[in-house]
Formats: sequence, C-alpha cells, structure tokens
Amino acid sequence: MNVGEGVAVLDVQVESNVDSASSPGEIHVTATDIRNTDHRKHSERVQDNDYRRMGSSKVDFSTVQDQFTVEKAVEQLGFGPFQLFVMALAGIAWTVDAMEMMILSILGPALSCEWKLSGAEEAGITTVVFIGMFLFSTVWGTICDRFGRKFGLILSSLITFYFGAISAFSPSYVWLLFLRGLTGAGIAGAPQAVTIYSEFLPSKFRASCIVLVQVFWAVGACFAVLVALVVMPGLGWRYLIMICSLPLLLFSLMCKWLPESARYQVAVGKREHAVLTIEQVAKWNRKPMPLGELRPEPAESRGRLPDLFTPELRTTTCLLWLIWLVSAFAYYGMVLVTTEIYKEMDSSGDDACLAQFDGDSASCAATCHKLTPRDYMDTLWTTVAEFPGLFITLLLIDLIGRRKTMGSVFLGFSLFCICISVSIFYCHSRTWVTVLMFSARAMIVAAFQAVYVYTPEIYPTNVRALGLGCCSGLARVGATITPFVAQVLTRHNVHLALSIYIISGLAAAVCSFLLPIETKGRALQSSANPVIH
Repeated sequence: MNVGEGVAVLDVQVESNVDSASSPGEIHVTATDIRNTDHRKHSERVQDNDYRRMGSSKVDFSTVQDQFTVEKAVEQLGFGPFQLFVMALAGIAWTVDAMEMMILSILGPALSCEWKLSGAEEAGITTVVFIGMFLFSTVWGTICDRFGRKFGLILSSLITFYFGAISAFSPSYVWLLFLRGLTGAGIAGAPQAVTIYSEFLPSKFRASCIVLVQVFWAVGACFAVLVALVVMPGLGWRYLIMICSLPLLLFSLMCKWLPESARYQVAVGKREHAVLTIEQVAKWNRKPMPLGELRPEPAESRGRLPDLFTPELRTTTCLLWLIWLVSAFAYYGMVLVTTEIYKEMDSSGDDACLAQFDGDSASCAATCHKLTPRDYMDTLWTTVAEFPGLFITLLLIDLIGRRKTMGSVFLGFSLFCICISVSIFYCHSRTWVTVLMFSARAMIVAAFQAVYVYTPEIYPTNVRALGLGCCSGLARVGATITPFVAQVLTRHNVHLALSIYIISGLAAAVCSFLLPIETKGRALQSSANPVIH
C-alpha cells in the first residue's frame, strides 16, 4: 500500500466514524485523528521527495535507519579520559621497551671488559637483538591483524620479559647472544601499542597525541641510564638486565584493562563487540552514543603483504621502508656513538683530539675502558635530548605537515653530524661535543616520532598493523647494521663513521619530501581504495 492509498482508507474510516457518531466526544476524537493523518501525510510526502532526489522512487520507511561508522563515532566522542587511559597503558609499554633498548649501549662496554670481547663481538650483542626484531616484526603485524592488537601486545610483552630476565643468568657470550636475540623477537611487537592507541584518536588530536605518547620512550631511556648509574658500579650488568625487565611483567598484568581496537573488531566482523567498546568510550568521555546502528565494513583480506603494494600504496611503502631503515640506523647509531666517544675521551684525556679514532686501533683493543660515572651523566644529558626532539615534532607536524617535518629534521640531523665531525677534528672541548650530540639526537628523535605519526595514518585498517610491522622490520635492518659503524668503524675513523650517518640523513630527507600522500587532517582509512592524494 502506498502513501496515498493509506490516506484514502483513513479518510473513509474517518467519514464513517463521523456519520455513526452518537456523542460529541466521539466526534472530537475523530477530528484529532484527521489532524494527525494530515500531519503524517505531509511528513511522509517530504520524506518521499527527499528519497526521490537520491534516486529511489519507492521507499520502505519501516526499514530506513541511521547508521554510523567507527570513524564517525571516534570523531563524535572526541578526546577525553578514555584516550588518556589508553595513552597511559601504551606509554608504559613504550617506557619498558625503551629501557630494554637503552641498556644495549651500556652492556657492550661492560661485557667487553669482563669477557675480553673484541669490537665485533661487542657490536654483536646489540646486533643480535635487532636481528630478532627484524625477523619477528612482520610476524607481530600479521598476528595483530588476525587475532587482535591487544592479544599481540600482551604476548610480545610476556616474551620480552621472560627472555630478557633469564638473559641476566647467561653463563657465556653465546648464551647471551641467543637469549638477547629472543628478547629482541618480543620487543618487535612493541610498536603495536602505537597502533591500538592511534585507532582511538580523533583526527584533530592524532598527531599531537602520538607524539606525546613518545614522551614515555624518552622517560624510559633516561630511567635506564639512571638505573645503570646506580646499579653498574656495585652490582653489575646482570642486576641491570633483571631490574629493567621487571616492569614488562607489570605491564602484561595491566593489559587486562586495555580495550581492543573497535576498528579491528569491525574489520573482523565482531560488530557487537565493537559497539560495546564504543559504548565504553562514550561512558568514559561522558558523550552520547551516535544515533543508529554501527555499519559493518565489507569483508576484506587482513594481514596480506601484497596489500601493501597496491597502486595507491606501492610508492609510499617503498619510500617508508627506506625512511624507517635510516631512522633506526641513525637513532641507535647516535646512542652507541655517544658512549664510544666518551670512552675514548677518557682513555686519551679530556678535551683531547681522539687520535686513536684515526687509525691507532691496536692500542684501543689492548686496553679496556669501562664507563665512568661522568660518562653515565653525559650519556644522560644526551638522552634528555629526546624531550626537545619530541617538542620539535609536536610544534611542526600540524603546522607544516608530516612530510615536510620529516624532511626538515632529517636535514637538521645531518647538519649537526657535520658539526660533530668538525669539532672532533679541531679538538673542541668535551662540553661542546656533548652539546652537538645532544642536538643531533634531538633531530633524529624528532624525525623518528614524525615517522611514527605518519605510518599508522597512511595504511588502512585491514593492513595497518602489518604495514607498521613491516616498517618496523626494515628499521631493525638499519639497527642491525649500525653497531658495526658506531662501535667498530668509529674506533678506526670517527669521521668516516659520521659521514655515513650524514649521507643517510640526507637520503631520508629526500625520500620524505617525495612521499606522495600527506596525512595531515585526514581520517584513518578503513579500506585501501579511498586513499586521498
């Protein structure tokens, strides 16, 4: 029955009721029905016209319902206590993983003296961790895309804690390499904390919030140096490893309260679970739920490597892989070069020209130089550079965009590396060299954080974790190579080592400017098709 037929029938019924009425009260009710009928007739005529304009001539009004997407819900519910809670949990994961990474620059010098290690063997302690991270980065991305972000993050944290803790009891160099390699396999899942956090963030706040969560990484790096300053002189490296592993167990227990990503739940068809998650966000943020029903996403493949090389994403993926490789190569290079330079300054006298950097490597190998309390303090100062690096990213990323921010700070990193090389060549003071290393560290931190903002934004939901995992894997390739530059080549020629970092920074800057898609102000994509250029 169409609208006109319904009104005609109702009019006939009204006239029949009027004719058969026996009291004024019945006539009054019938008149009210007439007015209500006219109102419904007008409303349905307006709706019918609206739908005709959209291309539909016949509409079943009983089945027309409002629908909303996860993206719309996230934007409507905004930023509030729920996002702060998730940021705190993701931040704890970032803190403890930063501690695991920072102690690598401290273990090498300590073990080279205790176990009489060569430069290559000392570099191997760092390299094996990154090999484990490289081999398992893509694995964790696939696990998180198929079984959930929360499951992958908890599992990776437990693996990192277990193998990190028992590596403190390593009886030999080979056992240490084996156990630290498995620790690296667990650390490879840490970037998924950024994935799950970013998927709850409105586009307006996403960049600044992802940068702010990196503050926890800086806190963890600084805390690891402070723990080393207290523990290493009296207790040694075994206690340092054990203490830095314990917070991972705490985080794994706290993950009980970590929510699963609503975007992931919709992508895998768990619409009811996604609604419950969105209701939780609304309750925490004290905002009303979006009207209507949550719209299901079309079924798409998840966690497939070829999806990263669709025509829309192919160029971006290749450029990002190189950018991530250089980011980790340069970042961990600066971490390791710092302790190497200070160690050699101690052996040759303060404010010296570091003659052994330029070919006299035999004398260096014959003498063991442990890090002194002053070395730890200077290392702490350069680590504090993480904080201004974060603020540089926070200032620029929404002002000039993601691509220009990455390109600019990579150029700044190369410039400060040039200054470090010149200062060492002209025998400048230790204080001045520390200032320059502080500045170079701030620049590469800013670049790395901008990359962390850009990568989750560029990939759609069905491959976001895989995309981040693959990029993280390429970063581990760079981190695997860098110990042989920072710890081995530096002892032969510091200027050659720094030249490699300078060229790498310039290459990453070019790749950043060539990225075809700017994600500033862009909503997270649920499918690879609607990529906006």
